[in-house]
Amino acid sequence: MRPIMLLSALLLALFGFSGSARAQAAEQALVDRATLTLQEIMGPADNTGDARALLRNAKGVLICPRVFRAGFFVGGEFGECVLAARGGGGSWSSPAFYSLVGGSFGLQAGLQDAQVISLIMTERGLNAVLDSQFKFGAEAGLAFATLGRSIQGATTAAVGADIVTIGRSRGLFAGITLDGAALSANSSAMRAYFGREASARQVVVAMELHNPGSDPLRGALMRLGAPESGGSSAAPSGGATSGSAAPGRVQTENLAPPPANRR
Repeated sequence: MRPIMLLSALLLALFGFSGSARAQAAEQALVDRATLTLQEIMGPADNTGDARALLRNAKGVLICPRVFRAGFFVGGEFGECVLAARGGGGSWSSPAFYSLVGGSFGLQAGLQDAQVISLIMTERGLNAVLDSQFKFGAEAGLAFATLGRSIQGATTAAVGADIVTIGRSRGLFAGITLDGAALSANSSAMRAYFGREASARQVVVAMELHNPGSDPLRGALMRLGAPESGGSSAAPSGGATSGSAAPGRVQTENLAPPPANRR
């Protein structure tokens, strides 16, 4: 009887570990897609200098690698996103996970697949996003700015904004807007990725948790948001590889964990 019990316990542990690994793999894939989205939108193209200037001053960044929007009179949108915040010394936190859900009504038809980055420029904006329910364009006291695919002059267009949204879209809708879309923390994704229960504020503000799988994202944020020095960005410290990542590939980074930060 005892061997059967031991075998059963072993199988349960094995299947439990396998399920956990699969769940973490799904979250890691989202983080990798977010890294590629950041590199593609704020990469070496001539018209992204203003966006990188905004990133240099941002308190946080919300990256949604794929936002699906479809509608025929009644529309809806859905996306999975990650949120990171800047800590002391220019380092960035590991990501917290969010879900984006929205709906609209009106004369519309089409399908849109967009990459969206929201730069959070103020502490007020970051605290609002960290609330349990945040709605784009509907938060009292917050100023929003939306930039099109051409983002030249972005620093002027975004003056005074708490949150600046930049996106690239494919499909039949013209332009990108997140107005009315609700953002909520995905606690199950954070539990899978960090191996324990955690709030978004614990991850991005207190920086109590870290997953080394997020180092490429943190490294890209440090690299693309570094102050310009002689026309080039400073390389992040902590052993990150140098140079720009090739399109469609996540660059390897070996960074130290973000320092614990109390705000």
